[in-house]
Amino acid sequence: MTATRRRLGLFVAASVLLGGTFVAAKAGLAYFPPLLFVALRFDVAAAVLLGYVVLTTARSDLLPRTTGDVLAILSTGVLVIGLTNALLFVGQQYVSSGVAAIIFSLNPILTPVFAMLFLSNERLSGRGAVGMVVGLLGVALVVGLDPANLLGGDALWKGVVFAGAVTGALGTVLIRAADTTLDSTVRTAWALPVSALVTHGLSAVAGESAAAITWAPSAIVSLVYVGVFAGALAYIAYFGLLDAVGPIHGNLVFYAVPVVATVGGAALLGESVSSSTALGFLVIFAGFAVLASEPITAELAPRLRRLAVLFGWHDETERSPI
Repeated sequence: MTATRRRLGLFVAASVLLGGTFVAAKAGLAYFPPLLFVALRFDVAAAVLLGYVVLTTARSDLLPRTTGDVLAILSTGVLVIGLTNALLFVGQQYVSSGVAAIIFSLNPILTPVFAMLFLSNERLSGRGAVGMVVGLLGVALVVGLDPANLLGGDALWKGVVFAGAVTGALGTVLIRAADTTLDSTVRTAWALPVSALVTHGLSAVAGESAAAITWAPSAIVSLVYVGVFAGALAYIAYFGLLDAVGPIHGNLVFYAVPVVATVGGAALLGESVSSSTALGFLVIFAGFAVLASEPITAELAPRLRRLAVLFGWHDETERSPI
């Protein structure tokens, strides 16, 4: 039960903290060039998380020791954090938050595809596939998806956001395949400077300049949120969840993120919640229920068999050790 509560806590924390990213990113892009905004975000997150792990982790647990550790750090820093966020922030200049959210919600659909290629012990069952599709339909209802809008203009920038979902899904699977020995928080602390180097390099290549930044109070608030809350703290929860349940189920946070963003917009910005949005919440919950029923059923089955033996409904010789 303790492990289950911890996983639930990580899921809720990652969903809530990451849920504000789309709103904060959209607000911050009014003040920052996109790639430089991402790079500064990682500078802040790296400083916070590196300081935390140095103060709380034994020196012997800080250093990478295996090739798998290095590969996991690079997969996290280059793919899951670096390129994923760079592509999202660039695309969100021209794509609405709702459409960006639904495109990013393809991440849980993409993850099993990469898992089939790189992981031998993780497969999505038929029930799991149904749950994912139901959840995706719920996300579409929450963000008020218009298929014509999704497939219409600005196709290039929607493709950029989709590429971010692809790199994120691929990176989480590669982390699992690397079989790292590092704690997820330590691994993320190493990865964030890598992400900062990647995005600062992309910003320089794109010709962005710090002189283009407008240091308004709203800009600082946006940077602090995406750096500390949707950065360091969210990554601790997200990568801890991935280590606990694997990439297929861990990436379901991207179904909850649009829900959190919508509720936050209604509470903080006075945005209305339509009846289709409320229906979408229920459909997403139904998708989660289908997915959750699989491990719960597997966990309860041995207990039910033991009860059956106890009450004489099964032969005593079928009893397995407790």
